[in-house]
Amino acid sequence: MDRTRLWLVAAVIVAGLWSWSQYRQAPVLPSPPTVQSPAREGDPVASANSPTAAPAPAKVGQPRYPAFLPAEAHPVLDAIARGGPYAYRQDDGVFQNRERLLPQRPRGHYREYTVPSPGAADRGARRIVTGGDPPTEYFYTDDHYGSFRPFEVTP
Repeated sequence: MDRTRLWLVAAVIVAGLWSWSQYRQAPVLPSPPTVQSPAREGDPVASANSPTAAPAPAKVGQPRYPAFLPAEAHPVLDAIARGGPYAYRQDDGVFQNRERLLPQRPRGHYREYTVPSPGAADRGARRIVTGGDPPTEYFYTDDHYGSFRPFEVTP
């Protein structure tokens, strides 16, 4: 084989390895559980036997999260509050609001974060989108940006 072909083969192998590395998922970092807030008007009603019916009081400085958020969202919100680290390389990336379902803001206003989906082979469809730096707006989607549900994080 001549040198040109060797360089071409080497370039293809390097490009393939780089591409493969970009699609690997980072492991989800465990985080201590947090307390969910009680259901608010418009939220699904918690049953008497559900863990969200009577949440334990939050510790001082510990945020409270809405009952509709899945438990997997809590460590993500904790990481957002700390400024990272994040479980996926795409997390803390700019969300461009191409669907135009969120209020129009300048580019870079919205950031997106993956909420792990147990059993999913990929990142799944669940995301948290924040607005502002530091975040002042929070939105949750479980259908990959098909719809959003606004929520508040209360300290």
